[in-house]
Amino acid sequence: MSASSGPILVTGAAGFIGAAVARRLLARGERVIGLDNLNSYYDPSLKRARLALIEAELPAWADGAGAAVASAAGPWSFHQLAVEDGEALAELFAAERPRAVVHLAAQAGVRYSLENPAAYVQSNLVGFGHILEGCRHHGVEHLVYASSSSVYGGNRQMPFSEQHAVNHPVSLYAATKKANELMAHTYSHLYGLPATGLRFFTVYGPWGRPDMAPMLFARAILAGEPIRVFNHGRMQRDFTYIDDIVEGVIRCLDKPASADLHFDPLHPNPATAAVPHRLFNIGNAQPTELLRFIAVLEEALGREALKDFQPMQPGDVPATAADTVALEAWVGFRPSTPIELGVERFARWYQQFYGC
Repeated sequence: MSASSGPILVTGAAGFIGAAVARRLLARGERVIGLDNLNSYYDPSLKRARLALIEAELPAWADGAGAAVASAAGPWSFHQLAVEDGEALAELFAAERPRAVVHLAAQAGVRYSLENPAAYVQSNLVGFGHILEGCRHHGVEHLVYASSSSVYGGNRQMPFSEQHAVNHPVSLYAATKKANELMAHTYSHLYGLPATGLRFFTVYGPWGRPDMAPMLFARAILAGEPIRVFNHGRMQRDFTYIDDIVEGVIRCLDKPASADLHFDPLHPNPATAAVPHRLFNIGNAQPTELLRFIAVLEEALGREALKDFQPMQPGDVPATAADTVALEAWVGFRPSTPIELGVERFARWYQQFYGC
């Protein structure tokens, strides 16, 4: 994709993945429009710290590298608004006319969807509908959007493949993500919108979300408090390092979805379509026992965890594992950062950022 043909809109730009994607796009000379509602699902100060990092890292837009994005607005602008606000979002699309959209804004979290389902309906369904309408009416060349490994739900066939049916979600969060995939396919069919859905697998690393296990574990371990280990430790997760997620997002962004010329409607492949819509797993393809992950984190922090073993929680699944054959075939990349390296980087960042 050429940086000269318009900006890229990144929604959820103050979030864990969104901020990392925005930084990467800015570093390569793109003009980026960031959007986030800065809600209080978790501490907004961490979101603002990510935005401050983006501001601090803005490259020098001199002639040459920065000429392609010369603009009165500069290479980066940020808008605090919610995707549920259809009128404000439509105005932003009309004003900025992004050539591509990386849609990462969503109400995240499996367990929270049991407590506040309305937030998921508004953000993940209504909000995504507004994103699709913005793309439709303003000639967006490619929409890349976040799905989730959660869509595999009750599936037990491992590793999870995009060619598997995903008809048995076990949380409302998962159901909204599957709905997003169906909605995007519909817009690709009706309006020719190239759209790529990315099923992320347990993302971790520096600047991570405080509601995710690595951050919860690190805080408790350093405070000498017990960590809750669900399903009595008999859990496996395909922990995927943030840099690998970003690399996958960027590579998919640069290769817009296209119709599968071999798509057979008599034997439909759930991973592809007769329209420009694609789905890809982005996972490390190395599922790790939760107790092994904890042991690596203990070593990186130099502390032993106090473990409070708990039963499986509603909405959880016992294991995830990504099949990344399709991703590698499409963009020549698959995640590969070992947890030992990723956890060490995460622990170093955590102790520096939180001063502990």
